[in-house]
Amino acid sequence: MSMPPIAAWKLRAALVVARRDFIAVIFSKTFFFFLIGPLFPVIVGAMAGGIGKAAQDMERPEIGVAMPAQDAARMIAARNALAGRMAGYVPEFSAIPDAGPDFDPQQAITGKDRHLAAVVSGTLAEPVLTTTSSRAREWQGMVSAIAARARTASPEGFPGVKAEIVRTSTAQARSAQVTTAQAGQTLLFLLTMLLAGMVLSNLVEEKANKIIEVLAAAIPMDALFMGKLFAMLGVSFVGIAVWGAVGTTFALATGKSLAALAVPAVGWPAFFVLGFSYFAMAYLLLGSLFLAIGGMATTVREVQTLSMPVTMMQLLVFFFASFALTQHGGPLEWAAIAFPLSSPFAMIARAAMDPQIWPHLLALAWQGAWVMLIVNAGARLFRRTVMKSGPARGKPRRRGLAALFAALFRRGKPKEA
Repeated sequence: MSMPPIAAWKLRAALVVARRDFIAVIFSKTFFFFLIGPLFPVIVGAMAGGIGKAAQDMERPEIGVAMPAQDAARMIAARNALAGRMAGYVPEFSAIPDAGPDFDPQQAITGKDRHLAAVVSGTLAEPVLTTTSSRAREWQGMVSAIAARARTASPEGFPGVKAEIVRTSTAQARSAQVTTAQAGQTLLFLLTMLLAGMVLSNLVEEKANKIIEVLAAAIPMDALFMGKLFAMLGVSFVGIAVWGAVGTTFALATGKSLAALAVPAVGWPAFFVLGFSYFAMAYLLLGSLFLAIGGMATTVREVQTLSMPVTMMQLLVFFFASFALTQHGGPLEWAAIAFPLSSPFAMIARAAMDPQIWPHLLALAWQGAWVMLIVNAGARLFRRTVMKSGPARGKPRRRGLAALFAALFRRGKPKEA
């Protein structure tokens, strides 16, 4: 079945605009700085994490034991025996040799001559933990277990436990797939928000140079908008390819791999294909909104003012999709799938937890239909507000997001020539 002549003409026009914008951006002087820009926060974050880990390693809390010599020795032996069997870091225990009847645990903690986080006094049957409130909640159970072990005849004797290992369990696999789903949603959101802003800056620049008016006189506005969207999507894929290569190289150099995440329900190959597809749809949906907003703005300040509600809405959409992840198969998840802006995030999470493929084909078609609807509404709004081909003067016109939603849901209006 051949394509209608008008549709074929619009497709050719969109491809011409896409190729023009793609080449102009890729070979610009600022594109290199755009590529390396996101790497700096990653490097700074890694360095900050290393500094934080080093500071954490330097802070090794120590607990003083103010008990008779024999009891203190048994507490230290019990601590050393239990340290390897307790989850997390177990503070070091050290005996306080000058702990006499007049010994004050509070003074030992606050004094400058000792660097103690807590003091254990009293007896093995009734130990007393002197420390801050947060440390007390954290260490009360640990001190109780160590004191109980110290009271036994052999503090180092533990029964042997025979372990029978299985590869995984249903609960563990489900929990691990939830982690993979959350990682996919977060990466999709960050890439979309980072790259979608290019559409706005490109359109505002061409409006300032009057180029957009020349293009609008030559080709349909919806073809122009679609061409710009796909050009910026192509530029985004180039950026993702570069960042992905750098990230893969770093992961291989540090010995990390995808084994840290659970295998998604659809498998890694299908998950990557769906991830790229849903990124494209999320980008086109948000980019089409940004194009409609950029069509109404004349300055960078107006762009920032008009785009802020959309950016905040996208953040709420991400939280909505993340919360829907916890209601797998429930009405909330289906609502997140049906709402076009949250649909890519909800479906990438579903790919990690459900092996069925056919729902993704329907979701991609649904999201593509909304992209076409928003692009057509934005193009119509651009002609009415900027190209002045709308209703006669004197009629009040809506501005901002109200105009966009009015154009989206207008019914019964004659089509423009």
